[in-house]
Amino acid sequence: MQLVNIHNAKTNLSKLIEKVLAGEDVTLAKAGKPVAKIVAYKEKVKPRKSGLLKGKIWIPDDFNEEDKEINKMFYGE
Repeated sequence: MQLVNIHNAKTNLSKLIEKVLAGEDVTLAKAGKPVAKIVAYKEKVKPRKSGLLKGKIWIPDDFNEEDKEINKMFYGE
């Protein structure tokens, strides 16, 4: 953990952000006492909703079957 006074943080904000992105903890201090913490932003991932494409897409019955032409290109004869 790195304790940084607010004045120093204003001067070196870009460097502190680089340290945070590298996984280091940075805590801001006022008069030597911790008051805030700089953390990396992590976007919240929303869970997928099943069935959103129902009726909008079509998958053919032979979807999983191998194609002779494509196999020929990959494996030759």
